[in-house]
Amino acid sequence: MRLSLRVWIVLVVSSLAVAPAAGQPSLQRADLGRCPLENGGVIEDCVVGYRTAGTLNAERSNAVLVPTWFSGTSAGLTGQLGPGGIVDTSRYFVVLVDALGNGVSASPSTSTAQPDSAFPVFTVRDMVDTQHRLLTEVLDVDSLHAVMGLSMGGMQTFAWMTRYPTFPDKAVPLTGTPRLTPQDRLLWRAELRAFRTACADSSIRRRAMRTIAAIHTLHLRTPRQLATMDSTAFRDFVDQQRAGVLDFDPYDWAWQLKAMLRHDVTRAFGGGLDAAAAAVEADVLVVTVRQDHMVNPIPAQRFAEARGAEQLVLDTPCGHLGLGCRADTVATTVRRFLRGD
Repeated sequence: MRLSLRVWIVLVVSSLAVAPAAGQPSLQRADLGRCPLENGGVIEDCVVGYRTAGTLNAERSNAVLVPTWFSGTSAGLTGQLGPGGIVDTSRYFVVLVDALGNGVSASPSTSTAQPDSAFPVFTVRDMVDTQHRLLTEVLDVDSLHAVMGLSMGGMQTFAWMTRYPTFPDKAVPLTGTPRLTPQDRLLWRAELRAFRTACADSSIRRRAMRTIAAIHTLHLRTPRQLATMDSTAFRDFVDQQRAGVLDFDPYDWAWQLKAMLRHDVTRAFGGGLDAAAAAVEADVLVVTVRQDHMVNPIPAQRFAEARGAEQLVLDTPCGHLGLGCRADTVATTVRRFLRGD
C-alpha cells in the first residue's frame, strides 16, 4: 500500500539500497494497443511505463522485475539499483515497471479516450498481465530470475507467482498479501468512500484527499510509535503524508484502490490458500512486518507456511515502514536469496 510517495521512497526504497546507481535509468513507454481486462473491459491506448538497468545475459535468464507500490512510480524504485543495492545491476537485468493507474502507465488521469470516471476498472491481475506482455512482446524476455515488490508491488508478486507459475524462478513479496483481510478492506473502503462522497466536485475531491491522507497516516505506523512522537515530529510527519497524498490524482488513487480491493489470488483456486500456494513453482521469500497495520501480514505468512517458503518476519514498531527501520537485515536477506546462497 501507499506510505505517501515521499516517506516510502525516502525511508524504505532508498534505505534498502546501500549504494544507489550512478544514474537514473530513463523512462520508456511501451504501447500495447488494447489491453483486455479480467472483468471483460478493455483499456484503449494501453501504455506501460518502465525503466531498465543492467544487461540481459546471453541466456536471457537474469531478468528481475520490480513493480511499483500503491501510487508509486518507477522513478522511485531506482534507489534499489547498483552493485551494493538490493538488486545488483552488475549481475541482473532489472525492469522497473509502472503499475496501471499510477499516472505513468495507462491511468484515468492520462487517458484521452477514457478519462477519469470513464476509465475501466482494472485489477492487480490486470497489472500483471500487462507486465507479462511488456516482457514477452516488447523486451523479448520469456522468463524471470525473480519478481519482487513492496506493498502493492508485493500483491503483484503474489499474482505473478500464481498467474504465471513457471515464469519466475524466484519471488519476493515484501509487505504484500495474497488476499486482503477484513481489516485491510475496512481501511481501503473507508478511503474509497471518502473519494466517492466528493467525486462530483473537483474542489471537494481535493478536500476529500486531505481526509484520505489522515486515514493513511493513522495506519502507516503503529499506535505505539505515533504516541511517542513529540508534537513537532508528529506535525512534520502528518504534513509529509498530506503533501504526498495531495500530489496524486484522485481518480488514479481511487482506481488503484479498487484494484487492491479486488485482489485475491486464491479466487482461481476455489478460494483455497493452500491450493494457491501449491500451484507456485518459484522459490519464495516472504517478508512481512508483525505489527503492520496497513497490510495485514497473516495471509502472507500463512501462504508462506503452506508453500514451505522462507520467511523474514520483522518485529518493529515502525509498522508498514518496518522495511526501512530494518533496512540492513532486509537488504542482506534479499540479496542472499536472489543469489541462491
